[in-house]
Amino acid sequence: MRAWQVVFPGPIAEGPLEIRDVPVPGPGPGEIRVRVLVCGVCRTDLHLAEGDLPSHRDLVVPGHEVVGVVDDLGPGAGRFALGERVGIAWLRHTCGACRWCQRGAENLCIEPEFTGWDADGGFAEYAVVDEAYAYAIPESFDDEQAAPLLCAGIIGYRAWCRAELPVGGRLGIYGFGGSAHLTAQVALHEGAAVHVLTRSAEARGLALELGCASVGDAYDEPPEKLDAAILFAPVGELVPTALRALDRGGTLVIAGIHLSDIPALRYAWLFEERQIRSVTANTRQDGVELLELATRIPIRPTTTAYPLEAAPQALTDLAHDRINGAAVLRVSG
Repeated sequence: MRAWQVVFPGPIAEGPLEIRDVPVPGPGPGEIRVRVLVCGVCRTDLHLAEGDLPSHRDLVVPGHEVVGVVDDLGPGAGRFALGERVGIAWLRHTCGACRWCQRGAENLCIEPEFTGWDADGGFAEYAVVDEAYAYAIPESFDDEQAAPLLCAGIIGYRAWCRAELPVGGRLGIYGFGGSAHLTAQVALHEGAAVHVLTRSAEARGLALELGCASVGDAYDEPPEKLDAAILFAPVGELVPTALRALDRGGTLVIAGIHLSDIPALRYAWLFEERQIRSVTANTRQDGVELLELATRIPIRPTTTAYPLEAAPQALTDLAHDRINGAAVLRVSG
């Protein structure tokens, strides 16, 4: 099968990925093999390719927003039928025994594994996963719409929950890519006033189309004080900017797995019980809840499609903010 592998992590312009012919993986006990139809392109894939996230295995295949059909069943697997459409997401294994798993916080597991980091992902024609970590895909979403929900949607949903925005509150969103434009739809559905701050003029246009209350540049001051803010852009310099925009008691949530260094903070920006929270992966329950909510709203992802062969171009466009919404790779029909 064809698969993109991270060969020499480094700047995307220097070609850190190579497409190669590799053996089709076989499913192990309790696993399913998925023939990949579409795989979303996440900023985490870019961080992996460029070495911001050190790879956990040599020649790893990126991609953790996988939509495909069950192609083979490993011994003991029976949750899904052959030919059923499923999704493979970022979280692919937890120990189930540590105190975090035992209390329902498996996203904080001490021995987790992640798709496209610890094990090969969906920038390939086939992928395998433990059936307990796969998702049934709602029929209301086509393949391209479903793919971004599996990470951008789930992580955005967890960030939204962590923000604890009061009913009818004012939410600031910094950066407006794949995850942010989905989270905005959740917030709008819940009655929030959403203010989007991003450097992309095209993304600002999308935010207005979705019904956001205002748009501005990433470093602009929103038109009103915020009850909560979510930082999706991996830019540490925006942390003080977002903090200064919070009203008293406000919460800033940092949603990314990677963030550049944060400048020195003044206590005055945190005083009056403002707080900063991070997001670390997700639980499977987050995914179940997000997919149900996405169907009910319904969320409508904006996507830009590329063929599998153009994965480096998709990552390049993502690095330069040339993608409005989310990028997806069309792998097979």
